[in-house]
Amino acid sequence: MVLEFRDSGIYCPSGDFYIDPWRPVGRALITHGHADHARPGHGRYLATEAAAPVMRHRLGGLAIETIAYGETRSIGGATVSFHPAGHVPGSAQIRVEHRGELWVVSGDYKTTPDSLSEPWEPVRCHAFITECTFGLPVFDWRPEAELAAGLNDWWRACAADGRHAVIGAYALGKAQRVMTMVDASIGPILTHGAVENTNEVLRAQGIPLPATTRVTPETDLKALTGALVVAPPSALAGPWLRRFGAVSTGIASGWMALRGVRRRRAADRGFVISDHADWKGLDAAIRETGATRVFATHGYTATFRQWLEEQGYEAAIVETEYEGESLDAPEPEELPA
Repeated sequence: MVLEFRDSGIYCPSGDFYIDPWRPVGRALITHGHADHARPGHGRYLATEAAAPVMRHRLGGLAIETIAYGETRSIGGATVSFHPAGHVPGSAQIRVEHRGELWVVSGDYKTTPDSLSEPWEPVRCHAFITECTFGLPVFDWRPEAELAAGLNDWWRACAADGRHAVIGAYALGKAQRVMTMVDASIGPILTHGAVENTNEVLRAQGIPLPATTRVTPETDLKALTGALVVAPPSALAGPWLRRFGAVSTGIASGWMALRGVRRRRAADRGFVISDHADWKGLDAAIRETGATRVFATHGYTATFRQWLEEQGYEAAIVETEYEGESLDAPEPEELPA
């Protein structure tokens, strides 16, 4: 096999490296900067040029080599290349070739384009290692323009009522995607420190984002009534939110497609916005690879494997420590029959 599944992660024997390992290893190839894929403690790292700045910001001083999309590199007896995954800026699928056999590790990916991340590209291979975070037919994402219209309508209504519109979104990727989707002429955009820290890293590498204002204890929130406030979802449940007075809260997540999750989060609005592939995206991605073997790493793995086998694939489940979009994953009774 080109790749093996070990206790520390996905391992390439011919190249003596791991891909997105969850235990400290000597050499790690990283698909993107989210914490469940890019962890501290490895000896050497290899990531895309666009992913490395966020990794340095989040993990501190690291020995990171960078690679351009599509560039091939020989590591031991393996040839590797990184290809856009469409998940967050710099995210990649990693293609590994050994003796004519091709495997691709997708990391996390999204097949529909947005205005932030490099668009996903299919990579032909014999074996494809895929997530299936939203691997059920109920997950069916709406077009980007439709999502943006919903966000802007909500923000305008909040501004007209003299309230802040506060939306919870992951600090890397989702928050910036929301900011690129909204109409900044509606009002100012305020950010939680965790979001603004990531904004600064992305702006420094040339990624365009609208103007934002970091919320600090000195921020005059009364003068900014009607602003859009972008914060990590965890901030919506604590004292940080109370400083804003009258607010309407929203959550941006693929899990908002399920009523039970929306109810449990107790937000005023749920926006079904995900940086992962939906059911149709997973199906299309796998078909376009041409792979005959498919390994599911995280998500609805049992259901997805069964569906893959029904389609004629050789399918298996790989136990990993990846989380996907982990915001309040639904209880079994909340899933559609």
